[in-house]
Amino acid sequence: FPGVEHFHTLRVAQPASKYYTENLKLADLWQKHGSGVTNFHGSTGDIILLGARTEALEPFFWDLTHEGQDLGGSGSNLRTPACCLGQSRCEWACYDTQETCYHLTLHYQDEIHRPAFPYKFKFKFSGCPNDCVAAIARSDVSVIGTWRDEIRID
Repeated sequence: FPGVEHFHTLRVAQPASKYYTENLKLADLWQKHGSGVTNFHGSTGDIILLGARTEALEPFFWDLTHEGQDLGGSGSNLRTPACCLGQSRCEWACYDTQETCYHLTLHYQDEIHRPAFPYKFKFKFSGCPNDCVAAIARSDVSVIGTWRDEIRID
């Protein structure tokens, strides 16, 4: 990346389990304001955008919020909550992970942007004991769906 003194990394809250193919607005915004280089890593709860100059940060944030997106959390604060696909695509999901993650994100939005903790803190939501988002291994509060009875095979 040219001009390394301006190499900023941004975390954008990923729309967990929300998918569509109409357009790639985030990719277009990042191409416009940044390097266009991304790092998609599901365990972080965010989409990592690598390489922006200082003067491009505020215009990027402005455009991002007008597309209905938000910045993610990093540093010593609440990280962006993450969830699996849940009932939208998985037959094993025991509860609505998307709904739970969405409501907790809205409830704690202030803590995501304004550090209130002495160390990073993570919520992750897995719809079943398969634990696709590695909630047990990679979070402080794991919410994992379980079956009520013995597992029965039809």
